[in-house]
Amino acid sequence: MKNALKLVALLCAQILLTGTASAQTDDGAIAQGRVLIEGNCGRCHAIGQDDKSPHAVAPPFRIVVTRYPPRSLAEALAEGIVSGHPDMPEFVFKTPEIEAIIAYLDSLKRAGDDPPQKD
Repeated sequence: MKNALKLVALLCAQILLTGTASAQTDDGAIAQGRVLIEGNCGRCHAIGQDDKSPHAVAPPFRIVVTRYPPRSLAEALAEGIVSGHPDMPEFVFKTPEIEAIIAYLDSLKRAGDDPPQKD
């Protein structure tokens, strides 16, 4: 019985550690995605939850994620995002960059889904 309890405790610890590692990996991908978006898109688009787009017609990414599921943008990110707007350059990203960008966009969507906080 004592050995069974030790085994259960070890399994629980393993599950907790795996979850923590996954959260840290997710946080790393989100941070990397934010850096990529800041460097490539931030001169025109708002990239945070409450900032204003520097280019008046460029929609904030917090709005973009409500129109397009972030995962649906993967192919366009790989092949080159092309917009009808003449000021927007074409961007092409590699698979790890795409995953990071999607992780960041997903984080914006999740943050936008949160109910408003009461003071």
